[in-house]
Amino acid sequence: MYFCTIESKTKYAQLTKELAKKFGFSFCGISKAEFLEDEAHRLENWLKQNRNGEMAYMENYFDKRLDPSILVPGAKSVVSLLYNYYPNQQQQNNNYKISKYAYGNDYHDIIKEILNNFLQELKQQIGDINGRAFVDSAPVLEKAWAKKSGLGWIGKNSNLITKQNGSFYFISELIIDVEMATDNAIADFCGTCTKCIDACPTEAIVEPYVVDGSKCISYLTIELKNEIPNTFKNKMDNWVFGCDICQDVCPWNRFSEEHKQPLFNDLTSKLNLNNEEWENLNEESFKILFKNSPIKRTKYKGLKRNVSFIKLK
Repeated sequence: MYFCTIESKTKYAQLTKELAKKFGFSFCGISKAEFLEDEAHRLENWLKQNRNGEMAYMENYFDKRLDPSILVPGAKSVVSLLYNYYPNQQQQNNNYKISKYAYGNDYHDIIKEILNNFLQELKQQIGDINGRAFVDSAPVLEKAWAKKSGLGWIGKNSNLITKQNGSFYFISELIIDVEMATDNAIADFCGTCTKCIDACPTEAIVEPYVVDGSKCISYLTIELKNEIPNTFKNKMDNWVFGCDICQDVCPWNRFSEEHKQPLFNDLTSKLNLNNEEWENLNEESFKILFKNSPIKRTKYKGLKRNVSFIKLK
């Protein structure tokens, strides 16, 4: 564990942000690794109201989600990072839709490798520090840490929004045992806007800043393992994997810029399958088409369920 002077904290923070830019991250913010007191109450209430649906894993590792020192002993700093995924192509209108984050190869694999290289270089320049890299696959409240480190604010759709480029970002973290100069949270700039709430066809945003996960189209098409309830018939807006509605209507996303990661374009040529091709997709073709894609998470059975549910509308 490193104990640092004010000068070294500032130096390490500056170094970290320079490396973040070098490794392709759009934004980097740093916060003190400490217990997330406010989030503890929010998470507890959200779970008590069964907003997590069948996502039982959200009930696991409650303490780990709130205390980074359990994940990384001696943790001093949480480095929050944003990696842009806004695509340079869009799907054809009236086709079955998939979320923009799934247009290319699985971001978990891509960003985890980048993060590990980032951490190795940080170790080379600072010393034998202890740390771990996280990207959407561990009990880490990523949006809370990103907000705390000043990267943006949590919008009424519960997504992290930046003033510069909106919300089409993957959030990841390095939790390390080095003290660094920290950043301050910024104000909420949603104002009186309710576009995301008004646009959600399943009324999943039950009140500003509160999403009922069990009603969210992303949950219904990815996380839900049982049949989609009939109450959502004619409300899915042709989404068969994920949903971008609340982001697409957000005024801040008019500032989105195209990403520069070639691996996020890997499946772009396959995105314009017409509806008949989606409906006739067999398991062998599914495995070939989506071998390296986040879409494989639904498995063939799940994707066919989603397509069939929408087709019957």
